[in-house]
Amino acid sequence: VSSSLHGSRFLTGGLGGSITHQCFYSTTPANKHQRKYWCKIAANGVCYTIIASRFISSEYRGRVALGDVPQNGTFTVTMTGLRSSDSGTYRCGIGSTNEGLYISLNLTVLEDAPVSRPTQLIQGELHGSVTVLCPSGDTQRDQNRFWCKVGRSSCTLMASSDGFVNRRYQGRIVISSQESSGAFKVLINDLKKEDLGLYLCGTQGLRGQKSPQEVVLQVATASTLPRRPKFLSATVGGSVSFQCHHDPKGTYEKKYLCRWEAGSCQVLLDHKGFVLESYRGRIQMSSSDPGSSTVVLRQLREEDEGWYWCGASSGHAELTAPLKLLIHKETCSSRDPGTSTRVRPTAPSPAAPSTAWHRSVAGMGSVTQDTTMGSVTQDTRVGSVTQDTTMGTVPKGTTMGAVPRDTRMGTVTQGSSSLLPTATPGTSATSPGETFQESSSGEQLLLPVVLAALLLLICITITILTLAKIKLQKQTGK
Repeated sequence: VSSSLHGSRFLTGGLGGSITHQCFYSTTPANKHQRKYWCKIAANGVCYTIIASRFISSEYRGRVALGDVPQNGTFTVTMTGLRSSDSGTYRCGIGSTNEGLYISLNLTVLEDAPVSRPTQLIQGELHGSVTVLCPSGDTQRDQNRFWCKVGRSSCTLMASSDGFVNRRYQGRIVISSQESSGAFKVLINDLKKEDLGLYLCGTQGLRGQKSPQEVVLQVATASTLPRRPKFLSATVGGSVSFQCHHDPKGTYEKKYLCRWEAGSCQVLLDHKGFVLESYRGRIQMSSSDPGSSTVVLRQLREEDEGWYWCGASSGHAELTAPLKLLIHKETCSSRDPGTSTRVRPTAPSPAAPSTAWHRSVAGMGSVTQDTTMGSVTQDTRVGSVTQDTTMGTVPKGTTMGAVPRDTRMGTVTQGSSSLLPTATPGTSATSPGETFQESSSGEQLLLPVVLAALLLLICITITILTLAKIKLQKQTGK
């Protein structure tokens, strides 16, 4: 990460025209002050320097220039008066020799070359968000919009407008709808170190890819953003509240909450009063201070589980932060007499990277004291079974309580989320690592009867055999 270098892999220039190549590097102290160079690879494999810091080849003097902007981690090479002989493979790099840190690119000089767009430089902070504006392309609405990461030999698709999202970008990338000009936005949040690199964005129709835009994404690892959890748990029928944070000094046209799914995010409500019809009466947004807004979602349903984005837009730029809401069923409910429902364990919320969210939960359900789990008939004796206890024989006269068929006792595992309602005294639950298996009252009653019948049959057989032996002995004696 500290020695990354990015830039275009292919350049096209017109005969007699010019090209400008941007080389992007990580803004470490070493990179800022190191020698920058631009060289061309000859037939013998040697890369001969054309221009470098404090050096210009006499053959190219007057038609090549190098400019370095260390604070942005960018240096630019411009070549003018292009000739056919300028076509070939070049290196743009950093180091005391031409074999150090570099990227290779191919330059093609044509008589009538199309004008290429300059590479965009997008800078973001670790766990922050960025907005990439892909310029005008084809204005047809049926064009597939894409975002891919350039590798050594191909461009790996990360997201597209047809709903595809790479697993590394689940819940944190959106490709906006195409505007009348043909331009669209790519929104990425919860930035990671591995997100830095060279990307292409553009439209692709039946005739193939059309003029993609090159984008270099840089991620500053020394983030100033606070670390915040991005997972939140709640139960069906309850409510949940969380805060969306933004720069209190910023001016935003709209602050909103949207629901992310398959690379798009539908706005549920905003601070201007808009509420999606299907959420009316269940969701609201309020501003407690200039730097945050509080969102409350009530009467939770199972289908509310998923990714949500908190956003604030200012012009083309949008600041976004993700949150995944986990919805769990009620932990215990009374149905028919003698039955109980399975306790569904809640997985501990992952210690996720920081996001601009603060979480709190309201309306958590609880299991009240003296809650009865199952029914026990009169004179039934119920013994307690501790963990790892071996069940031996049942003494005579012991009455076994009947458990309704298909009744399941769930498990509550160690480390469960505190959002799971805590069982109170009188509530039947299992200790960590302990499991109650499914049982049947019919099977429990049938087993003693079968055993008694087998014992009786064995006794009768032995008696018959003994009598037969005695009779045979008497006949032999006579």
